[in-house]
Amino acid sequence: MTQAALPDVGLDAAGPAVSLHDVTKVYDNGVMALGPLDLGVRKGEFVSLLGPSGCGKSTALRIMAGLAAPSTGRVELAHHDGAALPGQSIGFVFQEPTLMPWTSARENVRLPLKLARVPAAESEPRIMEALTRVGLAEFADSFPRELSGGMKMRVSLARALVTDPDILLMDEPFAALDEITRFRLNNDLLALWRNLEKTVVFVTHSVFESVYLSQRVIVMTQRPGRISAEIAIDAGEPRGEEFRTSAAYAEFCRNVSAALAPSYSGQALL
Repeated sequence: MTQAALPDVGLDAAGPAVSLHDVTKVYDNGVMALGPLDLGVRKGEFVSLLGPSGCGKSTALRIMAGLAAPSTGRVELAHHDGAALPGQSIGFVFQEPTLMPWTSARENVRLPLKLARVPAAESEPRIMEALTRVGLAEFADSFPRELSGGMKMRVSLARALVTDPDILLMDEPFAALDEITRFRLNNDLLALWRNLEKTVVFVTHSVFESVYLSQRVIVMTQRPGRISAEIAIDAGEPRGEEFRTSAAYAEFCRNVSAALAPSYSGQALL
């Protein structure tokens, strides 16, 4: 197969934030990991990718970010005026915080600005704004070893936000956290999404998390990952504990679980 180009930049202003067109991914060993996949995410939308392990959710996210090239097909993404590079339109939050342990939260958040050669005088207020948004301004000079797991993930989120990306891609960022911390970060993420009006594509294994966070849940099949269902979560805003304990939330979870069930058909459970 011929290798496609990295994401094209500059969709029409009225178009989607990111679009995948007939995208596939085949690894060098011949394993077909993904696709063909067609997906469009509207500007300002919060979409979750949900599916079994190995179905290509993270691969799709990395292709959107330009961290991996599709084997065939193309990716298009929109960006705000003034973004010099395609990557500046995207913030990526990995499953692990991936912080530099030898330096402070402030300097970890500074990294993308440093790589973009943003002057220090301009960087500092942006760093503090990002840390304030995630509730960590008073921990700016703390080292990762001094932070809890949830706080480390907040630093990672601040680092993704500091370049003011239009699109925030999140690869199971809360999977390793305890349930209480995860619920709190879910609430904080929704508040950031509403206030900043970012487009968010969120990878998760959790039906409950996908329903709580998303406007739309994309259910994927086993490898090679394709879209098997798209479920709109037509719930009121803002969402909070009242929604999480409501009959409507339970019904949405049942519907998403039912759509997900065929993806696990015949798959051994440990």
